[in-house]
Amino acid sequence: MKKKLSQSTIEKLGYYVYALIDPRNRKVFYVGKGKGNRIYAHVLASEAIETKEVEKIKTIRAIRAAGKEVQHVVIRHGLTENEAFAVEAAMIDYAKGVQKLDLTNLQGGHHNHEVGLRTIEDIEIQYEAPEAVFDEPVLLIRVNRLYEPGMTAKALYDATRMQWRVGPRAFGIKYACAVYLGIVREVYEIKEWQSMEVINGHQRHGFVGRVAKKDVRDKYRHTSVKHLFKKGAQNSIAYAGPKT
Repeated sequence: MKKKLSQSTIEKLGYYVYALIDPRNRKVFYVGKGKGNRIYAHVLASEAIETKEVEKIKTIRAIRAAGKEVQHVVIRHGLTENEAFAVEAAMIDYAKGVQKLDLTNLQGGHHNHEVGLRTIEDIEIQYEAPEAVFDEPVLLIRVNRLYEPGMTAKALYDATRMQWRVGPRAFGIKYACAVYLGIVREVYEIKEWQSMEVINGHQRHGFVGRVAKKDVRDKYRHTSVKHLFKKGAQNSIAYAGPKT
């Protein structure tokens, strides 16, 4: 199997987006972007004994153990780096979100959170949500890293309630809102707080609760709280409404 592109080809390709295909089932198992000889880097890495056996490497080794070779395809080439990021992200979203392929990519594409796969209903919520006005104290919890479009109600609840560094102020608040991209996705009534792990010397807490009653839920769900998080702020927790 050829594992190196000629310099002439490399110069003509520029940045490109590629896919690795499993010949045993003809399904894409990895989408990537790069330039130079990047397309062959994964097969080459799989030949090194010390390479960590993540799912991508396991798949390549299983293909070769079956006496077959990974099939490499270039989806688009002659791109700028930013164009390659965008095409890669779109292909990953399409493969995973629409075709439901079990990709071995460890991460989604560039800017997937901001402009990635979404239903048209969610797009409308994102850009038409009214600004939230809170009548009671609430805890806003950003779940950007854990949120996935179409996730189950239980998965969203677990992502919202677990492992936060909060103090006494939080313990007196009745409602917690799951926030993704500045929009309230769900509202929970907090029943109690529980001590969880100590991480980096700081006690973490999680709450036990339930979806808030309809009147409270309808008041806050799908409203925008972007104005309550300072631009560039990394903290996942914010407080809103009257102070307790």
